Amino acid sequence: MLNSAATPDNRLSFIDQAGFDMLRATGRHQLMQVLWIYEHAIDMDGLRQFHRNFGYGLAGRRIERSRLPFGRHRWVSCPGPQTELAVATTARPRADVSDWADEQVHLPVDPEHGPAWHMSVLPMTDGSTAVSLVASHHIGDGIGGVLTLMEAVAGTKRQFGFPPPRAQTARRAVAADLRQTARDLPELGRTAGKAVRLLRRRGAELLRSARAENESAPRTLSTEPVSVPAVSVFVDLDAWDRCATGLGGNSYSLLAGFGARLGERMNRANARSGTVTLSIALNERTSLDDSRALAMTFASASIDPRQCTSDLTGVRATIREAIETARTTTDETLELLPLIPLVPKRALQGLGGLFFGSPDDLPVYCSNLGDVDSAVGRADGTDAEYVVMRGVDQNVTRRDIEAMGGQLVLVSVRVNGKISIGIVAYQLDAQNSKTRLRELAALTLKDFGLAGVIE
Repeated sequence: MLNSAATPDNRLSFIDQAGFDMLRATGRHQLMQVLWIYEHAIDMDGLRQFHRNFGYGLAGRRIERSRLPFGRHRWVSCPGPQTELAVATTARPRADVSDWADEQVHLPVDPEHGPAWHMSVLPMTDGSTAVSLVASHHIGDGIGGVLTLMEAVAGTKRQFGFPPPRAQTARRAVAADLRQTARDLPELGRTAGKAVRLLRRRGAELLRSARAENESAPRTLSTEPVSVPAVSVFVDLDAWDRCATGLGGNSYSLLAGFGARLGERMNRANARSGTVTLSIALNERTSLDDSRALAMTFASASIDPRQCTSDLTGVRATIREAIETARTTTDETLELLPLIPLVPKRALQGLGGLFFGSPDDLPVYCSNLGDVDSAVGRADGTDAEYVVMRGVDQNVTRRDIEAMGGQLVLVSVRVNGKISIGIVAYQLDAQNSKTRLRELAALTLKDFGLAGVIE
């Protein structure tokens, strides 16, 4: 068992605290899901071992809220499985695998009260088996999830050295948080000064953005739950890479082209320029000792979907430039995150556009995990025939989805001889069903001369 530093700082980073506080303010929960499909006999003993091993590292913890309304939340240890491995007792047809995967997303997940993650198994009537792992995005991001999967397969039980839940009495915890807040006062003062200067420089711009969001939606205040369709695309790596090379691009730019074309089909192109804005997740995790849940930033790239199917050289250059800009430019709004603990819960509901991007450009969110270690595809110790990762949400309301202008999220991973693309999408004023989303995905693949399996 590997242990990190003896006395780690178990406070959440400001971005992690912002994400968690927004979860509590809005009720909308961002999750990650990994789905393995085995067409050969699964090794249940190996899978149970994986289940026992997974609850360490980033997955071996939960969030403990500060007892102060303005305090910093902390990580506490919660090693090992947080629920039993759920094995369905009745086999279902292979055609049901996508619906079953969606059902797992709706099971309880909570980064504070637990379980922060859970695993399920579905035997299917054709002899194949599906395995689902669902985890809160507030304990780890995509790269963090990949690292934790690799460690679980290897049997590496890493711990950060966080204290157990409620390790301090209420009085001591309050006193400790008050002392920490006092130490943080100089930083809070500097951040407040930055906020004032930012408002002086960009006040009109921020006001216009707020007005645009207010005018764009929601067209309804309904809090009824909305089902957001999700499908999985699988393409052989050789075919994918040949296509990318033939168009003067690489796997990254082909994925961007696919996202732009699909975004155009789902009415997410800019009405004036015809371009589609990609919001590209960039990894900032450089060490196994990095305990941040969200160690990432975003690059924004405007892609012309009309050119993607004939030439990817421009797309490749645009993405390279966008990534370089994101790496070298400081986002001023993110510098205000130390103020998050002081923001009232009700006010947090309106800050999503400030910290996490406005829906003005109807962005296509794209997380390209690239080539991952083959261990990621071996939940039972053997290579699964199909592996896909998805970014999914719980508790999405009609008001939420209309305020965002719909959504389109792609998560891509290359493993076991295939590239998989998890697609989660909702279009306003359209038929939102898996059948339609599969059709749109198939047409978009066809645009590039590609075909694949779409679950």
